[in-house]
Amino acid sequence: MNANVWNKWGTDDERGALNTIGAEQVRRATALVRTGAVLRLAQLLSPKTPVPAHRCGLQHFMGRDGGDYAAGAKRPGGFQFAEDTVVMPLHIGTHVDALCHAWYDDQLYNGYPGATVRSTTGAARLGIDKMPPVVTRGILLDLVRLKGRVLADGEAIGRADLEAAAEAAGVVPERGDAVLLRTGWLEAQKSVAHPSFDTEPGIDVEAGLWLAEREVAMVGADNFAIEVLPFPEGKVFPVHQRLIRDFGMPLLEGLLLDPLVASGRAEFMFVASPLPIVGATGSPLAPVAIL
Repeated sequence: MNANVWNKWGTDDERGALNTIGAEQVRRATALVRTGAVLRLAQLLSPKTPVPAHRCGLQHFMGRDGGDYAAGAKRPGGFQFAEDTVVMPLHIGTHVDALCHAWYDDQLYNGYPGATVRSTTGAARLGIDKMPPVVTRGILLDLVRLKGRVLADGEAIGRADLEAAAEAAGVVPERGDAVLLRTGWLEAQKSVAHPSFDTEPGIDVEAGLWLAEREVAMVGADNFAIEVLPFPEGKVFPVHQRLIRDFGMPLLEGLLLDPLVASGRAEFMFVASPLPIVGATGSPLAPVAIL
């Protein structure tokens, strides 16, 4: 396949693989709605949400609460209210990576210079604000069901695994799809006080390129980084490098797939929209599956 898809949608493109979602894909997705059930596929966010050691956790501050009135705060016209502030990393819990998140050889997707991402201003190009809302067909490739077990830490998911999971589900990844992968990693962390972010099952580069060949719009998983950890010797985030930088494909990490698995549906309407933070490298996300 081609080494990358740069300039496929123009030299100024900042949407990447999401260009594969057009009116046809949206209409196809709406036709999948049968029961009208809406399933949230996001982890809950709180100071307890685990994060890697190099990131701060979520901090939640109340600016006004019931205690202020107990202490004598005024109540003009009887009006009382509460409000709060949250400080958190944008790559926490269920989140999406923007196309400025990862690159190599000093070039981002579509050839934009790596130097356009600055500590003072964020990303001048490919920030999460350039990612449109997503409405498309979602498909679930359930590797846990395929193998009859939760995948082991460090277990690589190859192209043949994805093909077998798709066949078992009776679906074929197509142009514009959101492909969601169940590895069982997040399920296994529920009983772990301090999860390790250094090892997990995930796809290898060949599996990632298989998805890119099918022109899917985005790929997500129930793990920390989509790809297998630890990395192959001599590599660092090779799937991120290829899918984000070369194919303009946003990665959706930390999915909570339990409700979808319980529904038994492998094909559904998928809806997600990031916080449009100008110049940001990612965003927390609350994707939904509509059945």
